[in-house]
Amino acid sequence: MISRRKLLKNLSATPLVGGLFGTGFWSVSGRDAGDARSGAPNLFEELGVTPVINAGVTMTFLSGSLMRPDVLEAINSTAHDFANMYELQDKVGAKIAEMLQVEAAMVTSGAACAMVLGTAASITGKDAEKRKMLPFPPGPRPEVIMQKSHRYVFDQAITTAGAKIIEVEGANEMEKAINDKTVMALFFNAARESSISHEEFVAISKRHNIPSFVDAAADVPPVDNLFKFQKIGYDLITFSGGKMIRGPQSAGLLFGRKDLIEAAKLNHSPHEAPIGRPMKVNKEEIFGMYAALKAYLELDHEKEWQDWLNRIDQIKSKIEHIATVKGETRINPGPANAFPSMLVSWDQDQVKITPRQVYEALKGENPSIVTNVRRDEEMNEILSVGVVLLKPDQVDYVATRLKQVLQNAV
Repeated sequence: MISRRKLLKNLSATPLVGGLFGTGFWSVSGRDAGDARSGAPNLFEELGVTPVINAGVTMTFLSGSLMRPDVLEAINSTAHDFANMYELQDKVGAKIAEMLQVEAAMVTSGAACAMVLGTAASITGKDAEKRKMLPFPPGPRPEVIMQKSHRYVFDQAITTAGAKIIEVEGANEMEKAINDKTVMALFFNAARESSISHEEFVAISKRHNIPSFVDAAADVPPVDNLFKFQKIGYDLITFSGGKMIRGPQSAGLLFGRKDLIEAAKLNHSPHEAPIGRPMKVNKEEIFGMYAALKAYLELDHEKEWQDWLNRIDQIKSKIEHIATVKGETRINPGPANAFPSMLVSWDQDQVKITPRQVYEALKGENPSIVTNVRRDEEMNEILSVGVVLLKPDQVDYVATRLKQVLQNAV
């Protein structure tokens, strides 16, 4: 088993840069192809995959976030032995439930899987015959209530389990829409508008004895959100594991009411052939998700927030030497991706390049630096530079490259 000290040493090792950046020899993981200490090959180089510096947000297509050292240690230390997956899921789930102050919990293959399993659990309960028949359960098609303004791309997970989505606007419509086919009500926490408050949504669901489910996949920070929704009274809650909790990218959390979590487990691997069988989570990811949540809850969140603000100041201090270039700290109000980033603006008559062109220039480098282009209140494009996913040694590099791209356009 690799020691924590050796693991952290490998992660923080930084080779000489300069000309190596242009060749792709430099690795985002901090280990180059010739690292004799580990003897490991540089698979980015071997496969011709461009390493990415994520100066944006936790996007799945950019592989989410980087796992914490505790998570890598958990994965490595548990990879050498077999485990009974039923026992592992039960015992890790019990510990996670204790940490999150809920009745029960489980590790899923991301929040999308949690939505499939939560819906399946609401349809089947512990009925073995219904489990076998999903996504075509017997009788009328099950229905899931959603606010019209909450419809989003990931609600396909609901129909994947066999349910039909019923759109409502306002509490009165929700009350009227519930019938004997209704199996669940889903609240998308990151929706821009809600015609029903969290509290009303839960109260109506409880009044009609249907499970309420909140999708809060990307809604930490703040850490308090991990406890907020069970206090409101939601029966099922999901968060992504591979975003700011920094667990395995393919892991997630589903937690809440014990009978529903137990039904969700029955619809999941390692059971043979339920709807969730293709969504299995390996043992290393389950251990890793446990370690990630434990580390996240123990984190000094105020210190981490200040570190993010300091990174913005560090980049601003470098780029603002260019005439008209300004950096502005922006705090995303959330609920998703509620953390600081930096908006960069300049007079394009003096710095003759557009935000889109800066984005493309940085993205086309090796390593690729991926930022974002947003629009201001007047719908003008503006460059957004994220700092929360940068490793400490990448902050100055991003600042230097951004300054050079802007300076070359003067």
